[in-house]
Amino acid sequence: MILCENLNYTYNTGRHALVDVNAAILPGLHLLMGENGAGKTTLLHVIAGLLFPQSGRCTLDDVNVARREPSTMSRVFFLADNMQWSAATINQLVATHACFFPSFDESLLRSNLEAMGLTGAEGLRALSLGNRKKAAIAYALSLRTDVLLLDEPANGLDITGKKALQKILMQSMTDTQTVIVSTHTVWDLKNLFESVMMVRRGRLVLNASIYSILDKLAFVFTPAPVPGALYSEEEMGGYRSIVPNDGTVESDINFTALYSALSSDAAMPGILRQLNY
Repeated sequence: MILCENLNYTYNTGRHALVDVNAAILPGLHLLMGENGAGKTTLLHVIAGLLFPQSGRCTLDDVNVARREPSTMSRVFFLADNMQWSAATINQLVATHACFFPSFDESLLRSNLEAMGLTGAEGLRALSLGNRKKAAIAYALSLRTDVLLLDEPANGLDITGKKALQKILMQSMTDTQTVIVSTHTVWDLKNLFESVMMVRRGRLVLNASIYSILDKLAFVFTPAPVPGALYSEEEMGGYRSIVPNDGTVESDINFTALYSALSSDAAMPGILRQLNY
């Protein structure tokens, strides 16, 4: 389990990137949302042991990741958006990098690469942005680390690539693995997420399972505004609203509406109260 306790991180400019962040993150596939500059990538860097908080700590199974012990670092991998690799090909990366991750699965890598239409022998610098991203994702998933942090994994992928991403995520993840996906394109993996975290102005305002959210909230689309809605926005043809769920309404979660509601000073308090958060 990942445990964040009173995390605070401030950049040299004085900007507060993380403010009193507390979270217990269990195995599963988690969506991390937040506006640009909210602190999402900073939080991922802290969890990965790449940035050190000024106060508080982040632990993986009670071990402080900031200590960067080899036994802990071999269990965590952070795939940044547009990550630069030291190796010329994925095959070379396997020879020089995968040895640091005992859980690496070569057969899974070959399966992932095939699903992405690649072999691993392609020169990474010669590949298009989308194909570079496909190769990187295929490799990152094959490491099978206990904690995998993905920053905008679908960025640059075409429709076929996004479908392949869903496929290899499902075939690669284990029941004990924790995968956190930070993205603005929430619909690419919307049916796979088990929980959602929302960072706003450096604060983690929500960390809840999809089940617990849908137990308290319903997401509806109606031709006219819904009286008493916790949040409502007009769209073409009607209104997208979030309403309290008394247990009689079945709906799918609308991540865009939830993001907009939690980004609203007026709507956020009511949403969090309804979630008992």
